[in-house]
Amino acid sequence: MTIRKVRYYIFLKDVIVLAVTAFGGPQAHFGMMLDMLVKKRRYLDEQEFIELHALCQFLPGPTSTQTLTAIGFKVGGPNLAYLTLLVWIIPAFLVMSTAGVMISSLESYDISLEFTRFIQPMAVGIVSYSAFLIIKKVIHTKLAVGLMLMSAVCSFLIRTPYVFPALILVGGAITAFDYKRHEKEPRNKIEIQWSNFFLWAGVLVGAALVGAVTKWRGIDLFENFYRIGSLIFGGGQVLVPHLYTEFVEFKRYLSSEEFLSGYALVQAVPGPVFSFAGFVGAVSMRDYGITGQYLGGFLSAVGVFLPGAFLIFFVIRFWDELKKFRIVKASLDGINAVSAGMIIAAALLLSLPLFNTNMVSTESSYLNIGIIVSTFLVLTFTKIPTPILIIAGLILGIVL
Repeated sequence: MTIRKVRYYIFLKDVIVLAVTAFGGPQAHFGMMLDMLVKKRRYLDEQEFIELHALCQFLPGPTSTQTLTAIGFKVGGPNLAYLTLLVWIIPAFLVMSTAGVMISSLESYDISLEFTRFIQPMAVGIVSYSAFLIIKKVIHTKLAVGLMLMSAVCSFLIRTPYVFPALILVGGAITAFDYKRHEKEPRNKIEIQWSNFFLWAGVLVGAALVGAVTKWRGIDLFENFYRIGSLIFGGGQVLVPHLYTEFVEFKRYLSSEEFLSGYALVQAVPGPVFSFAGFVGAVSMRDYGITGQYLGGFLSAVGVFLPGAFLIFFVIRFWDELKKFRIVKASLDGINAVSAGMIIAAALLLSLPLFNTNMVSTESSYLNIGIIVSTFLVLTFTKIPTPILIIAGLILGIVL
């Protein structure tokens, strides 16, 4: 028993190291986890790790977080998995929530956010680059191209958060009919334990009911982020269009300037990109004081991360058989194509305020175009890390 506890402590220490050093998003996180947790510590073998990562890409939610949580589940069961989740998200959550509090404080004293003017178009360039990477990875057929364009147009023109789950369902349903292009695999009977699924659904319904009764913004944020976290396929990049539509355009909790500044800042923070939820939650609660802002950031972060944890615990027990169904593989093709379209629309929506002549001068519009294009090209053709770009943009904004 003592040896087992020591192993758990060592695992959590490794998770802390990852949480404060894992820059670069899911792709970089994958390599760091493979090196530290598989090759160095041997918590599981390489094939198990790759299969777990594939499962987490199949499920909605933050891929890196789910992969790490699933490893915790395999090493020490549900209790260690939940501790793993907390240890992984807390550093990034604290940084981003604090950033949200600071930006709100600056604005309350009428201090301009002009020093963030360079990192705002950089954020658009980063989203555009993310769209480019995802398109290269998942768009391989004419049907996928059509679904991507349909999703981009609908996401851009229909300014409501309810368009996203509808597009995901439509995209998955359309490509599910094309299941015959996937090879058949022999499979056994699936035995399902429903407890974590009912827990996921119960929290979803319960949060909506409590929010409707209390009308308190903190519960509202938790419910919004929990719903969003239950629907996002494709990682932190796909989070952007959901949050922008929900909290900037629909509810107007944040301005475009604040949103872009926060999204740029999260690129310079280690850990999960989903920690951006802490920033959005903190700024959304600016009317409730600093304590309320941190509480809002916490509830938002828990809301966006928790569905992925419940769903990974639910599916991991029968994933080996589920992944053999051709219709499951086929539906994921449509979901990925639709997600790519959402990111294209997000890049366009995020760029609109930067070219609005009522908000910026013509010279600033040209400068913003140059920064967006330059950021995209630097990320495409060099190996300069995104955090370095963002820090340089912040320093330049402060100096000038």
